[in-house]
Amino acid sequence: MDALLDSCRRYDFQKDLEKALNRVDFFRIFHMLALGAGFDHFGVLQLGQEAEPALLTNRLVLHDLPPGLTEEYDRRYRLSECLLLKSLHASTVPSVWSASLDDAASANAGTDFLAQIGFDLVACVPVHSIVGTRYVVLYFGDNDDIDRTRHVELCYNSITAFDYFYRFVLATRAGMGLTARETEILRWISHGKTASEIALIVSVSEHTINSHTATILKKLDVVNRTQMVAKAIREQIIQ
Repeated sequence: MDALLDSCRRYDFQKDLEKALNRVDFFRIFHMLALGAGFDHFGVLQLGQEAEPALLTNRLVLHDLPPGLTEEYDRRYRLSECLLLKSLHASTVPSVWSASLDDAASANAGTDFLAQIGFDLVACVPVHSIVGTRYVVLYFGDNDDIDRTRHVELCYNSITAFDYFYRFVLATRAGMGLTARETEILRWISHGKTASEIALIVSVSEHTINSHTATILKKLDVVNRTQMVAKAIREQIIQ
């Protein structure tokens, strides 16, 4: 199937994608795309749920932004209040934001993403995984604009690169090391079942369910059941 699909696809960096195996390889590919389109930096951002609190540092799954920039942004601003993020939740159409446009539009939004992040231009390419999770590839620069032809090419190349990046890197994180039984228990917890109820459903003791739950909490690096379920959904462990 992959060979058949490759015969129908048209992109100039197929050999680079075929050799890409890890985050470093895809870091180089997205960085190459950014420079090729006249931008300085890139970021691959997971959109998550619109109402969910958003930290730029946590939402970026890969980027080459200057060290400390995202942490400083999160200390000073709220990404969830950003007009750009709201627009990405509202539409899947690629967009280009300039400092002048963001200044004019931000009057009603109460935020100015480009001024806050420190760039004059950002190109947004909405993408999604094979299981439907929404992401966006962002390109940051201090250039004035990007012409239509280059923008269309950047969008196509970004969609292609993200497809490989998700399948070969992000998708491998989806299970987070959980066993089939732990995933089953996690799914019942997400449905609001108590430990005693789950014990009856899967025919084990309540003590065993509690033991599994403690292990899941540790593997997902969270402190309670609410965080557990939220992270499991965000990481596509459960739907």
